[in-house]
Amino acid sequence: MLEYKAPLRDIRFIIDEVLDSGAVYETLPGYEEATPDLMAAIIEEGAKFAEGVLSPLNQSGDEEGCSWSEDGVKTPAGFADAYRQFVENGWPSLSADPEFGGQGMPNMLGIVINEMVGTANWSWLMYPGLSHGCIKTLEAHGSDEQKARYLPKLVAGEWTGTMCLTEAQCGSDLGLLRTRAEPQADGSYAITGTKIFISAGEHDMAGNIVHIVLARLPDAPEGTKGISLFVVPKFTVNEDSSLSERNAVHCASIEKKMGIKASATCVMNFDGATGYLIGEPNRGLNLMFTFMNTARIGTAIQGLAHAELSYQGALRYARERLAMRSLTGPKNPEGAADPIIVHPDVRRMLLTQKAIAEGSRAMLYYLAQLGDVVDRGDETRAKQADDLMALLTPIAKAFVTEAGFEAANHGVQIYGGHGFIREWGMEQIVRDARIAMLYEGTTGIQALDLLGRKVLGSGGKLLTAFTDHVGEFIAAHDDEAVVEFLEPLGRYKDEWLRLSLAVGEKAMSNADEAGAAAVDYLMYAGYVTLGYFWARMAVVAQAKLAAGEDDKDFYEAKLHTARFYFQRLLPRADAHRAALESGADNLMAMPEALFAL
Repeated sequence: MLEYKAPLRDIRFIIDEVLDSGAVYETLPGYEEATPDLMAAIIEEGAKFAEGVLSPLNQSGDEEGCSWSEDGVKTPAGFADAYRQFVENGWPSLSADPEFGGQGMPNMLGIVINEMVGTANWSWLMYPGLSHGCIKTLEAHGSDEQKARYLPKLVAGEWTGTMCLTEAQCGSDLGLLRTRAEPQADGSYAITGTKIFISAGEHDMAGNIVHIVLARLPDAPEGTKGISLFVVPKFTVNEDSSLSERNAVHCASIEKKMGIKASATCVMNFDGATGYLIGEPNRGLNLMFTFMNTARIGTAIQGLAHAELSYQGALRYARERLAMRSLTGPKNPEGAADPIIVHPDVRRMLLTQKAIAEGSRAMLYYLAQLGDVVDRGDETRAKQADDLMALLTPIAKAFVTEAGFEAANHGVQIYGGHGFIREWGMEQIVRDARIAMLYEGTTGIQALDLLGRKVLGSGGKLLTAFTDHVGEFIAAHDDEAVVEFLEPLGRYKDEWLRLSLAVGEKAMSNADEAGAAAVDYLMYAGYVTLGYFWARMAVVAQAKLAAGEDDKDFYEAKLHTARFYFQRLLPRADAHRAALESGADNLMAMPEALFAL
């Protein structure tokens, strides 16, 4: 069985040394108490919970799965007790607003805890995971009455939240949804319809489940402009937040899935369930983006989590497994063979996993820190941070989950035949990781969002804001010791701008050109963006070594991994550039009939 160990040294490196969080949070009203020492103490406690409580349940939960009956959904053994400990220790309220019982800590700290908890047991994290987005949606768009009624219990973790978007006939195209909302005399709405793929839609871990639901009013226009947003609790809630009668919303079944088997993925029937409008009518999709953007960063964490867990397992195995001799002579002459970590191809896979996990950690923590600046910074800083988040969120969601899945597969490959066997735990990581590229918008959907809405839709302004930021970083660190990282980063940054202009010009005469280029464009952007964060880490590591700081091995490992990334992984961007430059004809010219079997 895999045993997860939280990478505390690397977490502290990103938070304190790369992102200089102590200095950042000193300047954000309300976050002044989030000192490096306090955050480190909280993170260490989170690591103990992840390692000691959740990691031992990961494989057993996968084997047992969830069970459905008319009375509800039963989670695997140990899951409900772990959630009880999670609530008792105050983890759900960590980053929530103190007005509703939260501890008011930065969102970045919540992301760090979610990374550790999710790496230890992603299926378990799915139960409290969407509550954060539910809370954010109600905080941003709920009425005062709705906030008072729902937020204290959600923040405390006594209740959990869901996001109910998808229906059988509509996945990414929400304009096709059919769930109806009929106005009632008391100001509520009767919600009728069926939602599918609802994570944690029903379970035995919390006293109530608060569903955030998209539905149509009777007079709503067609398409996405006719969608409204509603809060629909499993049990209706009195004014004092006490529970009333069972609402007409039930789990009809749970899905039999490839992975995350311990997470209940539900078909939810709303049979005239009592719901309450959030915000203005027909503005539901706009409001739901608060939830979806929160969930997209949370899903990106899944890519990081599975890269990290697979790397940890693969590294331990590579050090212990003996097979063949090193090509340059025996490294374990007293043994029958050498440990497989001496072989170049095994190192290629291990370094790929390490580069993906540690680079993704830097990217996602940076995004979380930007979110805190958006929430608490002055108007100018908040706008700059919001623009950067708008560009980087689809990159993070799609690229990090794609790269995380690659890293998970490398783990199986390093184990060889043992990686394909359930008892070792590596194949579970692959199965669990696969969903991350699908939910909260597939890679293709994120790519269209990045290229169409964020880059071309902003006239290039969002992209140039980031590339200018990268350019300023390069200019500020004109040091011969790190030129091997900064010179190629500058070249790719400039090429990214040129590619964007070229794709935009083609798309003006043929919109399919944007669609054909989108995924390769996003992957190109992902490799360049990850290169920026590896360059930042390399600059810090080089400076620490030059200053004679302790922990020399840690900083030297950073430089070695950065060098590997720039020489082995960043050049993949060139292949994506060539593919997107080839245009749409090689995709669209073949008549549909020729696809016949």
